[in-house]
Amino acid sequence: MFLSTRNTKDGEERMSSRILIVDDEESILRLLSFNLEKEGYESIFARDGLEALEKARAEDPDLIVLDLMLPKMDGLEVCRRLRADKVEVPIIILTAKGEEIDTILGLELGADDYLTKPFSPRVLLARIRAVLRRASSASQTLQAQGDPSLTTTGEGTRVTLGDLSIDSERYEVTAGGRPVSLTAREFELLDFLTRNAGRIFSREQLIRQVWNYDYAGDTRIVDVHVSHLREKIEPDPRNPVYIKTVRGVGYKFREEKG
Repeated sequence: MFLSTRNTKDGEERMSSRILIVDDEESILRLLSFNLEKEGYESIFARDGLEALEKARAEDPDLIVLDLMLPKMDGLEVCRRLRADKVEVPIIILTAKGEEIDTILGLELGADDYLTKPFSPRVLLARIRAVLRRASSASQTLQAQGDPSLTTTGEGTRVTLGDLSIDSERYEVTAGGRPVSLTAREFELLDFLTRNAGRIFSREQLIRQVWNYDYAGDTRIVDVHVSHLREKIEPDPRNPVYIKTVRGVGYKFREEKG
């Protein structure tokens, strides 16, 4: 079980992670609430898109489980507005089978992961733990940046390949001398690939290494994040020079020639 210690907006310290569940199906709200609270999480609810926006801003959740099909405002618009307002809380979207376009749009708008209905609560809990771990790691790194006593700069924290520079200590990326804005998951994927430059990884291996869970099924989430990275770091995303596709296998980051 993942437990976080963080200060709320009123200054009080919170020990357990607070999960905002957004769904208009009462049975799903009850099911998820039972399973989350059994694992030590605190759960709060929203039954439509407008309420989701209000709760996300007022309740300071650690993570949002967001259904896409909602009354008043759909989940895609909720995600879009939160990210536009710089609300960086991790989001796991819930989508029905066959809603491939909506799933990809959700990831493009800044969602961290997705799950297709019907789903196992056990699988969702594993995804929640994995996303919270990544968010906690990124938060601790950012906090360390603001405290000189916690920040170190050394050879091992920066990887430079061609015109690309990745600083894992500061969560900073530059391409061709310009700063690149990445989501936490995009950064982790890029950092992993660059530190293993030249090695080929299947989508399933990347799911295990970067997303931190075993996953049998749809691995398009990897393709979506690779596409996002190429748009941000490649001189020509249609002809990538950094992240290479190995047909029938997966992806690799180019290896610098000595």
